[in-house]
This record gives sequence, C-alpha cells and structure tokens, in this order.
Amino acid sequence: MAQPRVPGSGGDRTLELPCGTTIDPHEIDLGMREYTCSCGDAHAVVTDVHPPSRFFPESLVTVLQETIETDDEFDEFGTPHLLGVVLEEFPEKVVSYDSSNEGGVGYAMVWVTDFDSRRLHEIIVELVVELMEHAISHAEDDAAITDFESQMLEFDVGEFVEQYRRQRDFESEHDRAL
Repeated sequence: MAQPRVPGSGGDRTLELPCGTTIDPHEIDLGMREYTCSCGDAHAVVTDVHPPSRFFPESLVTVLQETIETDDEFDEFGTPHLLGVVLEEFPEKVVSYDSSNEGGVGYAMVWVTDFDSRRLHEIIVELVVELMEHAISHAEDDAAITDFESQMLEFDVGEFVEQYRRQRDFESEHDRAL
C-alpha cells in the first residue's frame, strides 16, 4: 500500500529514464537542456517553463498559439503540448515527472527523452510540420495548399534546426536552444 506523504517532504522522488537509469528529478535545474546519463547517453530535458521558442522562432510560436485551440488547464499552446505530441508519438522514449505538488524545483513538469537535445528538436519540428500539413489539407483554398506543399518540398528539417540553434546561441550565451 502506498504511503501518503506531505508535498515537499522528500518522499519517493525518482524518475526512471527511458534507458532504465533512475535519477532524482530534483537534480534537474531550469537551465538544463540535456542530462548526461551514467548509461553513456545524453538525454534531452524539457521543463514546462521552457518557452516553445526553444524550438521555433517567436513569429511561428505566435501563429501556433493563435491557431491551435487547447482544451486543458493551459491558456495557450505551448511547450507541454509540444512534448505531449512527442510523448504520443514515442511513448517508450519519453518519461515525465509531475512536481506540481512539490516546492523548490521551479517547474511543475519535466520530460526526459531517450533522444539527445538536437534529435528532440528535429522530432518536434517534424511533428509540427505534420500538424501544419494536416491543417492545411482542410483548407478550402487550393492555391494555399499548393503553395504550402511546394514550400515543404524545399524545407530541410536538419538545416532549419542547425540554423535556429546557431541563431539562438548567438543571441544570448545564456538562452541557448539546446
């Protein structure tokens, strides 16, 4: 039988990573974007307080927030939704920890993936492009559909991620899109 505990009392604070390694989620701080694991791999780390602009330019984030309606406790489309899509697509490759009833960590949710931060960035971009393709397929404007499809033929996810990460690293040494 599970033992009740007082929030923040330091009860069972473990998070089993996709590789099987167990860590204390309180080892994860707000600036962490990747966890170097004892298994030898680097695992991407995302918290609910990381802005979606970690993965996309603000202009696209604004479009996503204005376009995508959410029916949950969040005011607008954001990082929890992005990680929800990744979790849905790769349930065995993403683990999460809810610390909303605990104090002292600075985040309510943390996700750790089997992917490193760069691969996670690519996956998120790929999944949002799929979401956009699905949305445009319902448009009644054939010219818009054709235009979008031709743009997507020229879009290189890896190159976008490389350029965006380089741009983010350049803008601020402390605000990196790792």
